[in-house]
Amino acid sequence: MDTNLDRVETTAHEHRSFRHFDIVMAAFVAILLLSNVIGAAKLSSIEVPWWPVGWWPAADGSFIFGAGILFFPVSYVIGDILTEVYGYQRARRCIWVGFGAMIFMAFMSFVVVALPPADGWEGQAAYESVFGQVPRIVLASILAFWAGEFVNAFVLAKMKIWTAGRALWSRTIGSTVFGQAVDSAIFYPVAFLGVWETEAVIAVMVGNWALKVLWEVVLTPVTYLVVGRLKRAEGVDIYDTGTDFSPFAKAG
Repeated sequence: MDTNLDRVETTAHEHRSFRHFDIVMAAFVAILLLSNVIGAAKLSSIEVPWWPVGWWPAADGSFIFGAGILFFPVSYVIGDILTEVYGYQRARRCIWVGFGAMIFMAFMSFVVVALPPADGWEGQAAYESVFGQVPRIVLASILAFWAGEFVNAFVLAKMKIWTAGRALWSRTIGSTVFGQAVDSAIFYPVAFLGVWETEAVIAVMVGNWALKVLWEVVLTPVTYLVVGRLKRAEGVDIYDTGTDFSPFAKAG
């Protein structure tokens, strides 16, 4: 904990105005939506020379992954920053905003894709391939995000109290381990169980969970930098000692 900052308990900052909170929330929602729109529909592959031939998911020597995994975990990093800097109450508000935005995005995609194309317009098939979403996968994505982000915020807020604000890396990585585990445990079975073989669902679920946690580890120095600057800019260090952690509690 930075000793130059004022330690603030939950009840003391409920109605406080912060300079950069809205910017961080906007970044959180933007990355969340873009990672689902741009990355979710594309499978990518890279050559991995040392990967044993025949091992999933690189049976031909190419490691195959969903492009969204490159950016979706960044929303968890920003979620960590929100909870660490602004507390669980404001992180909860951002999660609900992101949840609502995802529902609206899914509804808007459905309506726009369903509209009949004009005569002579030849982009309908391409449009459907990008924005046409399987309802089961959309439901899985929304539920997994909601549950995973709340677990992530809860674990980080609790660990901050237990560690007295020390060892930021332990709570950002620890919260991601649990949050992404819940996210993956919901998304892949709901989206693909019965469509893929059970072994494949489990393999993808575990593999993507590990990659997302690895992303958090790699981005830890960035998290330290952003958290430090935001805390100094806001002048406080918030601890959720009196917080109601229910996702449905009234936002502070």
